[in-house]
Amino acid sequence: MPEDDNRTKRRQRVLKGAAILTGIANSEVKCTVRNMHPGGAELKVPIEARVPDEFLLYVPTDGIGYKAIVRWRREDRIGVEFTGTEPKPHWHYG
Repeated sequence: MPEDDNRTKRRQRVLKGAAILTGIANSEVKCTVRNMHPGGAELKVPIEARVPDEFLLYVPTDGIGYKAIVRWRREDRIGVEFTGTEPKPHWHYG
């Protein structure tokens, strides 16, 4: 079932650099936010990236860390639902 069938809110197309912060040894995966709305986003990640089911998505242009849960995966794309926000971790340099 395509992820579009479950979508209740229209996502706005964006192109923002971001980082998936896992908290495991202060690791991060660089990614691009392709579209988003207040409840979630679609991310483009390197195809070889190992992304956990839950993480903090830090978007520097927004200055916000979004708590995210993966809802779907397809090749180099990940759809996430936002469950809250938190400040950028002190260890992250971005």
